[in-house]
Amino acid sequence: MKTKTIASLVAAAVAGWCATAAAADKVTLQLKWVTQAQFAGYYVAAEKGFYKEAGLDVTIKAGGPDINPTQVIAAGGADVIVDWMPSALATREKGVPLVNIAQIFQTSGMMLTCRKDANIASPKDFKGNTLGVWFAGNEYPFLSWMSRLGYSTSGANPDVKVLKQGFNVDPLLQKQAACISTMTYNEYWQIIEAGVKPEELVVFKYQDQGVATLEDGLYTTEKQLADPKTVEKLARFVKASAKGWEYAAKNQAEAVDIVLAADASGAQTKEHQTTMMQEVAKLLEGSKKGTGYLDPADFDRTVEVLLSGASAPVISRKPEGAYSHAVFDAAAKL
Repeated sequence: MKTKTIASLVAAAVAGWCATAAAADKVTLQLKWVTQAQFAGYYVAAEKGFYKEAGLDVTIKAGGPDINPTQVIAAGGADVIVDWMPSALATREKGVPLVNIAQIFQTSGMMLTCRKDANIASPKDFKGNTLGVWFAGNEYPFLSWMSRLGYSTSGANPDVKVLKQGFNVDPLLQKQAACISTMTYNEYWQIIEAGVKPEELVVFKYQDQGVATLEDGLYTTEKQLADPKTVEKLARFVKASAKGWEYAAKNQAEAVDIVLAADASGAQTKEHQTTMMQEVAKLLEGSKKGTGYLDPADFDRTVEVLLSGASAPVISRKPEGAYSHAVFDAAAKL
C-alpha cells in the first residue's frame, strides 16, 4: 500500500511537471547582433531560470551581418526583436508596423572615434574627411547628425566622404578613414586592444553632441499587441528580461561567463566581454520607472533628431502609435 502511495505521488508529480512544461508560452527573441554582453540580460534571464519562472519557453536567436531583425519579425520569424529606434521607425514608415514595448538602453553608446593625427578637434573638422559609417539601419543617426551640421554626404563633391564600414575597426587602423563609427562598449575597445593609445584618439559621443537616438529597445508588431493574451505573455517576457538585466548589472562577472557559454562561435574573449559588460551596464541607468521604461520625452527627442535632416530626413513625419506602455504597465502589475 505504501509503495502504491509513493508511486502515485511520483506519477502525480511527473504529470504536474509535464502539464507545467506544456503550458509554457513560447517566445522567440531576435537579437540585433551576435552573442555578446550587449545582450547579457536576455541570456542571464534564460540561464538563471527567470523566463521559466514566468511560464515562458524563450528562444534567443543571435544576429549577424546578414540578419536584419526587422525583416525577421516581418516574415514571422520572431515575436520580439532588439533594434535601434531609428531603424525601427524608418521600417515602420515603410509599412512594417513595429511598436516599441520596452526601452532597455536609456542612453546612447554610439560615437565617432577619430585619429588625433587627422587634425580633427571638433565636428567642424569633419568636412573634407572620410568617415566610416555602419549601414543596415545604423546609418540613420549619423546621416541626421551630418545634416544638422549642414554637410552633404552624397553627390559628386560631398562635404564628407562616407565609407561604408564593415563590422571591424580596420579603416581607422589602416588610415583609410579619419574617423569610424564605434560603440562605447565594443569597437572603441577593439581599437585600444589593437595597440592604439587613448591619447591618440578623439571621440565624439552622440549623447554629448545632442544628436543621440534611442538604441537597444524591444519591438513587436501591432498585430500581436491587439491580442490581450499576447500582451500578457509579452508582459511576463519584459518583466523577466528586466530581471535578467538587473541581475547582469549587479553580477557582471557571472553575466560574462553566461554570455561566453552561450557563444556558439567561440569568437568572444573574456577580457573584451568584461569591458563590454561594464560599459553596457552604464547605458541601463537613468530610467524614471524601472528597467524597460520608455520615457516619452526620449522618444520625442529621437523623432526630432530623425526629422531634422533638411535634405534627407530619416522619417518624413512624426510616427503615431510607434510605442506602447501597455506591456510595461502590465509587467509592473505582475
